[in-house]
Amino acid sequence: MPSLEKLLAKFSKEERETIKPLIELIVSLNWNSLDIKKLKGHQILFRVRKGNIRIIFSKEKKDIFILAIDRRNESTYKL
Repeated sequence: MPSLEKLLAKFSKEERETIKPLIELIVSLNWNSLDIKKLKGHQILFRVRKGNIRIIFSKEKKDIFILAIDRRNESTYKL
């Protein structure tokens, strides 16, 4: 699993400033203000979207694992 710094490195400073608060909300399990959906065919995979940015993560009990942070394109959801 890639490190969070490595996932964020491909984004501009403005995009990183948008993404970091989203990650903090995901990890804190405070999902009320997020556009979040469970991915079809998966029990523990979710996605959060903000504009054209997608954050894909898994939730196993109380553990959160960020799997991918990417801009929306044809291969965004191919894990």
